[in-house]
Amino acid sequence: MTVQIAAKADATQAAREVAVRASHVSMDFGSGALAVDDASFELEKGRFLTILGPSGSGKTTLLRMIAGFQKQTAGEITINGKAVDAAPPHRRSVGMVFQKLALFPHMTAAENVAFPLKMRRFNPRQIAGRVDQFLDLVKLGGYGDRRINELSGGQQQRVAIARALVFEPDLLLLDEPLAALDVKLREEMQLEFRRIQHELGVTTINVTHDQREALVVSDNVIVMDGGRIQQQADPVALYRAPANPFVAGFLGLSSFVEGTATADGNLKVGDLVVQGTAARRFETGAPVVAAIRAEQIRLAGTREALAACDMTLEGRVCDTIFEGERQMYVVEIGALCGATFRVYHHDPDSFGLFRVGDPVALGWNRRDLKIFSPAA
Repeated sequence: MTVQIAAKADATQAAREVAVRASHVSMDFGSGALAVDDASFELEKGRFLTILGPSGSGKTTLLRMIAGFQKQTAGEITINGKAVDAAPPHRRSVGMVFQKLALFPHMTAAENVAFPLKMRRFNPRQIAGRVDQFLDLVKLGGYGDRRINELSGGQQQRVAIARALVFEPDLLLLDEPLAALDVKLREEMQLEFRRIQHELGVTTINVTHDQREALVVSDNVIVMDGGRIQQQADPVALYRAPANPFVAGFLGLSSFVEGTATADGNLKVGDLVVQGTAARRFETGAPVVAAIRAEQIRLAGTREALAACDMTLEGRVCDTIFEGERQMYVVEIGALCGATFRVYHHDPDSFGLFRVGDPVALGWNRRDLKIFSPAA
């Protein structure tokens, strides 16, 4: 029994072993604003982390510092417990897949995958077998003799993944490798990344501006803006409990309304008190902003039909947008000083139920309306 308990403890400790640690990392290119500003995080071995943010948020710069292509101007980066500040990229045991892939067009798929093994002086008698193994992993068995220009975009992505993994790096870095693909292929490859990472258990850091990709593939997500980490959490917690208005607005579709805080933690807009949930206590009368996601709002023809909701309001449809699997309504609420709310309606049998100008009712539960400081 004691041996079993000790084994479980060892396994738990191994699972929590930190693969990558960034401590107060900054990058100053001399432009007057820091590209990365005091970023700190830890990534456990075998986990999939996505760094998510808009263009110019600092996410790619942070990834390049981890890879060794740029040296931070402050802070420290460690990989497997060792500081790598002075180590060039080829000494960091890092595999990388770039947005432009950087495959060799004059080589076959197999030769591309074999290239990092030859550069690392791998046993020549074992290279062919290992290349076949990793081509099979990415579902390209039998494609090894094809030139790169004979492969589709998705197949080229798979070759790039196999090449990055074939030497079994400690860390896999993905620099927006799916950005150039069409929507359908991108979604297929997101699932492939997830499958491969789970199968190999390789520690992975992915950079993207695609919110769906971040939620689909990741164990953990960092949201960046203005060079700073805004929030780090698992996908469910990040989506359901955004830390500030930026995260609420960037991840998913949210509607916002400004007002002041009440003594009991709600939102006051004009003379109307709106029920919501504040992440912290605010002084009564302090300016605040509230956010609610489109799918968390209920829509009906009357307030009576929404009696189960904590909060109901009357409004008028000012726009409708058909999105295929759902209809989006934009509803103006007069009692909230004309604030507009965007609402998803998923029932295909009742698409077009309301038209522009129709009176409607909106409802939501208190826990779903998040109240923040405007300066958060």
